[in-house]
Amino acid sequence: MRHLLDTRTLDRADALRILDVAEDMAGTQRREVKKLPTLRGKTVVNLFFEDSTRTRISFEAAAKRLSADVINFSAKGSSVSKGESLQDTAQTLQAMAADAVVIRHGASGAPRTLATSGWISAGVLNAGDGTHEHPTQALLDAYTIRKRRFGDASRGRDLSGVRVTIVGDILHSRVARSNVWLLHTLGAKVALVAPPTLVPQDVSGWPVQVGYDLDEAVADGPDALMMLRIQAERMNAAYFPTEREYSRHWGLTPERFAALPESTMVMHPGPMNRGLEICAQAADSPRSTVLDQVTNGVSVRMAALYLLLAGERPAPADDPATNDATTPNQKEDAR
Repeated sequence: MRHLLDTRTLDRADALRILDVAEDMAGTQRREVKKLPTLRGKTVVNLFFEDSTRTRISFEAAAKRLSADVINFSAKGSSVSKGESLQDTAQTLQAMAADAVVIRHGASGAPRTLATSGWISAGVLNAGDGTHEHPTQALLDAYTIRKRRFGDASRGRDLSGVRVTIVGDILHSRVARSNVWLLHTLGAKVALVAPPTLVPQDVSGWPVQVGYDLDEAVADGPDALMMLRIQAERMNAAYFPTEREYSRHWGLTPERFAALPESTMVMHPGPMNRGLEICAQAADSPRSTVLDQVTNGVSVRMAALYLLLAGERPAPADDPATNDATTPNQKEDAR
């Protein structure tokens, strides 16, 4: 794997490989000593042009647990705030011999520009670009759904027949876009529910069903209900009358949560606006996967970094993370 820029072009085999390697990485994180020597000597740069807590910390934890050297770069207080271009920043990272760059940027397409421009030889991981995509979030969501549904029998399985309903601010959500393509690739049936004003203008080419009534979607009993954050910072117009009105029609209220089948898992990529798109009862319920998603994010990002930087090369003799023939868990079992 040279780069991870989106899920739309990620094929089923590669997606399953990432999820299966993430299973192995999760196994190593249950040990007393969580750190692996896999990426010792590699340098991973977290290049964040937008604010982030969960994603940046998750990538930092993933890289450090693989023994990589980590450099955290924030646009605020850097030369970027003084007008430095993406090209100049990239060339600086090239001079520092970065092996991988994890980039979050407000402009859709910035990670692809970085990966294909020739400015830098490092592998590029998209940590969210504008309203375009957020591939590792979709991968950790798929991992979470698969783990909740199949448990220890998850390895090698796709999501054929699983029904996932994504609710809320689809228009501004890179999480929704990445999930639509990845879940479809893995065989899931995806539905979108939102106010008409928060559905992109043309979704005719998306492999989804679109609806506007959350009560109908709840009555349909999906396997997973994914609530999205209202991204007020990206809104330059009034997309719904009031927050109260939005919550009444499209929020997961206590009444709607009670009407869901017991088997339906409740998801949210975070951060949550409690009382707006999701009620506290749902967010804190055992059926909520919110904290699982955070935990699984580290394992999935460990897998992505591993496959980007070490997956095709023979590992050192003391390295518990190797190629397809020997996974971290398998090697541990052999000891």
